[in-house]
Amino acid sequence: MLNILFEDKHIIICIKPIGVLSQPGQGEGMDMITLLQEYRKNKKESDYIGLLHRLDRNVGGVMVFAKSELATKKLSVAIMERNFTKEYMAVIHGRPSEESGILKDLMFKDSSKNKSFVVNRMRKGVKEASLEYRTIETIGVAEGEFSLIRVKLHTGRTHQIRVQFASRKLPLVGDGKYGGKDNQCDAALWSYCLAFVHPLTKALVDIKQLPPVQYPFHLFSEELIKEEVKKEVNKEEVNKDVMLEH
Repeated sequence: MLNILFEDKHIIICIKPIGVLSQPGQGEGMDMITLLQEYRKNKKESDYIGLLHRLDRNVGGVMVFAKSELATKKLSVAIMERNFTKEYMAVIHGRPSEESGILKDLMFKDSSKNKSFVVNRMRKGVKEASLEYRTIETIGVAEGEFSLIRVKLHTGRTHQIRVQFASRKLPLVGDGKYGGKDNQCDAALWSYCLAFVHPLTKALVDIKQLPPVQYPFHLFSEELIKEEVKKEVNKEEVNKDVMLEH
C-alpha cells in the first residue's frame, strides 16, 4: 500500500492515499503513521515516525515523515519559519476573478464542528491565513465551469485551501462540507509538491507527484498539468542560510 518516493536514513517521503488518515486518533481506519511503523519494523529498524504536517482524510498526495527525533525537530523549525514549500493542485467550481493572486483572510476553527470559517475581525482563536494561487485551466461542464488551480500555502490552517476558496464562492469540487455540489468525488485537492533543504544532508529536496488520473483531474489537459509539475522550485524560496543555523 505504501508508495515511497524518497527515503534515506533520516526521512521518508511518500503518497498518502485519499481516504487514509495522516495519524492515529483522527477516526477509524488505516493511518500513515501505523503503516510506516509497520514498514520500518519489517526492515528491522526502529519504528520511530515523526509527524511533520497533516493532510485531511479526503485529501491525498505527497507527505514527508521523519525517522529520528533530530530530523523531526529540524524540519519542524523549517516549517515554522516557512522555509518549507508546500504546493497543491485543486479543482474548484467557477473561475477566479483574477488568473493569479494572493488570498489573505482571518480564519477561526470551530473544534466542536471540525470546521473553519473566514471571519472579519481578530479575536481569540482567530489566525491569519495566506496562500497564493494560479489558474492552470478553466473548462465548461454541465454545472457551469471548473477551474484547475495551483496553490502554494504561506500558512497551514485547518482546511485552509477549502475555506478560503469557498468563502469566495469558489468551493472545491466534491467538498460538500464547504459548499461543493458535486458528489462524484471527495474534495478535489492534491498535495503535489514538497520542497525543502534536507535537515541533515543540506541537499535541496524537491519531490513532485501528478494528481491521480481520475475525476475531476482527468478532465483537464494532461500536458498542462505535466508542465506545472516540471517547473522548478525557486531555490531562493527555500532559505538554506536560515536552516543551517539550526
